[in-house]
Amino acid sequence: MKKLKIIALLLAGLPAWAQTSQPQTGLDLSPEEQTLIVYYAVGGAFLLILLAASLLVMATAISLIIRLNREINPQPQEEQKLSWWERFNQLKPLSKEKELLLEEEFDGILELNNPIPFWFNVLFYGTIFMSIVYLLVYHVWDLAPLQAQEYEQEVKLAEIQREEYLKKFAASIDETNVEPTTEANDIVSGKQIYMTYCAACHGQLGEGKVGPNLTDKFWLHGGDIKSLFKTIKYGVPEKGMISWQKQLNPLQIRNVASYILTLQGTNPPNAKAPEGTEM
Repeated sequence: MKKLKIIALLLAGLPAWAQTSQPQTGLDLSPEEQTLIVYYAVGGAFLLILLAASLLVMATAISLIIRLNREINPQPQEEQKLSWWERFNQLKPLSKEKELLLEEEFDGILELNNPIPFWFNVLFYGTIFMSIVYLLVYHVWDLAPLQAQEYEQEVKLAEIQREEYLKKFAASIDETNVEPTTEANDIVSGKQIYMTYCAACHGQLGEGKVGPNLTDKFWLHGGDIKSLFKTIKYGVPEKGMISWQKQLNPLQIRNVASYILTLQGTNPPNAKAPEGTEM
């Protein structure tokens, strides 16, 4: 459906679309689709030029081969005849070579005054035309993003897609299936959450204040990842620890629990005395 909308808009005319902020075709296109239209238009023009150049080069090569064969094996009354392709390229028969000689010589080499083929000039000026189109599209009309802008857009889109994926992934995590993470970004995220919500009671280094010490081997409610996840999620109301499941999603709880596991054995100064059962 997206491609059909883009093709329809191209058929409606790119210049009319370029003069207005919204296409005049009755089609509701997203910015990504509008960018694709420009890509298809510019890219298609380049492909057409490349295809035309390839065909002309092949045709010219075939024509030269035919001419050489004709000169090597001349036939009466046909020697001076040129094919339509040779006339199209403004070629002259080899028998008229002397008429093309220029009054220039170097080391016994003479130069012929062969005109540039018409199709070559078309391609040459076509590249100039396409460069003007490129300038207008990317630097004047701003119809398409430059490489740096496109990169930034792709990064933002990737971040949005990542957030959507993480939300779906986070919803599937609970205290029965959670596994610790060792990803650097997750640990950093867990540390930030810890500093924001947990440090007030457990200390900046996990040494313990109102809450217990998180760096030793003794735990009141279990020291494995599942126990930590459950404790953070539901809290310990009788000890004054609130439930964090409304403030933190399951993925954030996993990250902060994984960060707490990294505090094991760090022996911070002024650590609180051990509490609970050794794990």
